[in-house]
Amino acid sequence: MKKAIVIGATGGTGAVITEELANRGIQTVAFGRSLPKLKQLKDRIHHSENVTLATGDAFNSADIVKAAEGVDVLFHCANVPYHEMETKLIPLGESVMEAANQLGLKVVAVDGIYPYGKRQMDRISEDHPKQPHTRKGKTRLAFEKMLFDNKWNNTRVMIVRLPDYYGPTANEASYLGSTIKDIADGKSMTFFIGNMHVPREYVYLPDAAFMIVELAAKDEAYGKENWNIPGGSLISGKEIVRIAQQASGNSKSVIPLGRWGLSVLGLAVPVMKEIVEMLYLTEEPLVLSGDKYEKMIGPVRATPFQEGIWETIHALQQTK
Repeated sequence: MKKAIVIGATGGTGAVITEELANRGIQTVAFGRSLPKLKQLKDRIHHSENVTLATGDAFNSADIVKAAEGVDVLFHCANVPYHEMETKLIPLGESVMEAANQLGLKVVAVDGIYPYGKRQMDRISEDHPKQPHTRKGKTRLAFEKMLFDNKWNNTRVMIVRLPDYYGPTANEASYLGSTIKDIADGKSMTFFIGNMHVPREYVYLPDAAFMIVELAAKDEAYGKENWNIPGGSLISGKEIVRIAQQASGNSKSVIPLGRWGLSVLGLAVPVMKEIVEMLYLTEEPLVLSGDKYEKMIGPVRATPFQEGIWETIHALQQTK
């Protein structure tokens, strides 16, 4: 991998992947809609000399083609608002794939675990049946089928699948990311999505970026392949809040949100109502197996929660 482009570079996953690539000395095009946000991203990257900025609309494949001159790997990290997933996710992906196919690029698509549906094994391998029972799960499965369609005959694709994540760049696309940010900001009212006593899996975004770029550098990792990016261990919401409050010095209460609370909040904030159907993941969590990754790359990278949460809190407070 000599040169890469990151579509959606200012998002939660896009930002850390851009940084990981640049710090490895890989020439990286950070592609996004907002030049001010792209400039802020570049300013935070240690080896920013390896980053060039490109503005454009990811729904317009011509914009991507123009920005991707000399690129050999495309990271598709762009996303759509939660409540627009059913109408916009596939068109966005098709635009990205049209550009990649035209240029003959390898594609790394970053996605979540929704297509697996309800847990059917203790640790979810990439061979777990994909039987989604939610609208969003079905949309995400259709997204996979689109990415792997034979019509893209001039590109090779992998999908990397992350559980919920946290880290300094995590945004509203992450349930936990929003909670930690509100604790760092000292907000008087902070919410935690789901049951705070059930241990769940989360991946620290810098760890995820490291593992994703490791896979992207392996030619044999491509070809309609799914790769799980596990967090390595489980933790309860109660323990997360304890660590985050200790790190931030903010002891204000955190309110767990279940179906009723999300439905009520959804009257004013549409995205909250959209989370209700995904609450099964907070009640019967999926835990990803890293066996496939370990056979290809080596041990899963997993920063201890105590360290990762402290780093996240302090980074958020420094950028306020």
